[in-house]
Amino acid sequence: MGTIASSRPSVRGESRARRASEGRLGAALFRARHWLKQPTPYIGLAGVVGFVALWYLVTEFLSLPRFNKLPGPVEVWREFTSRTPTYGTSLFTPEYYKHILWSVWRVAQAFFWATVLGVPLGLFMGWKKVFRDYTFPILELLRPIPVLAWVPVAILIFSGIAGREAPIIFLAFLAAFFATTLNTLLGVESIDESYFRAARCLGSKPHHIFFRVVLPGALPFIFTGLQISVGVAWFSLVAAEMVSGEYGLGFLIWDSYVLSQFSVIVIAMVTLGVIGYVFSALIRAVGRLLMRWTVQEGS
Repeated sequence: MGTIASSRPSVRGESRARRASEGRLGAALFRARHWLKQPTPYIGLAGVVGFVALWYLVTEFLSLPRFNKLPGPVEVWREFTSRTPTYGTSLFTPEYYKHILWSVWRVAQAFFWATVLGVPLGLFMGWKKVFRDYTFPILELLRPIPVLAWVPVAILIFSGIAGREAPIIFLAFLAAFFATTLNTLLGVESIDESYFRAARCLGSKPHHIFFRVVLPGALPFIFTGLQISVGVAWFSLVAAEMVSGEYGLGFLIWDSYVLSQFSVIVIAMVTLGVIGYVFSALIRAVGRLLMRWTVQEGS
C-alpha cells in the first residue's frame, strides 16, 4: 500500500507536465494558424516574388545596360543547385557550409559580447546620471568612427591572439556594442519618473528598483537594440572578412569579385540575408517570451 501511495504523486506530476506540454503545443499551433490567417505573410511573400521578377526583367529579359553584367535569378539558381557548379560553390559543396559556419560563429561571439557588455552599460548609464555624464561623451566620440577605420587598430591590438579571428570578431562586436548600448540607454530614459518615485515611497531599495523597474521597463528597447545590433554585426563582419578573413561569407563575396565569379557573389549575399533574418526572428521570439506582459501591435 505504501508503494502504491508513494507512486501517486509521481504519476500526478507526470500527468501535469504532460498536460502543460500539450497546452504549450496547442498554444503554439493556435498562434501559427492565427498568423497564417493574417495578410502579412502573404504580402511579404508577394514582395519577395515581385523583387525576383524585377531582377529577372532587368538582367535577363530586358538586359538593361546598367544590369546586363549582373547574373540573373535563373543563372544564380542553376549555379546554386548544381551538383557540379562552374565556380565550385553551391548547395552541394562542403565549402559553402564551411563559409556559413565560420561567419555564424563569428557573429555569435560578437553578438554575445555586445549583449553582455552593452546591456549592463546602457542600463547603468540610464539609471545613474553621474555615470552617464562620464561615459556618454566617450561613446558618442567613438560611435561615428567607421568600422573599416578600426581595421588597422584591431590588427595592432589583437595581433597574435587567435590568429586572424580576434580582429574580425572585435570589428563585428564594435558596431553591435554601440547599437545595444544606446538602445538600452533610451529604454531606461523612456521609463516614466513616477515609477521611480512610487518605488522609493514604498520603501524599495536600489537593487529592487533596478530589477523591478529599470530592467523590465527597458526590455522592449533592449530587444529592439538587439535586433539592430545583430544586423550591424553582420555587415561589420562582412567588411572585416573582406579585409582580413580566410573563410566566411564576406571573404567569399570579395574573393568571388576578384575572380569575376558574379553568381557566387549573389549566392553569398542572399545567404547573408536569410541567415540575418533568422537571427532577428530568434531574437524577436525570445523577446516575446520574456515580455508576455506587453501588448504588441499586430499580435
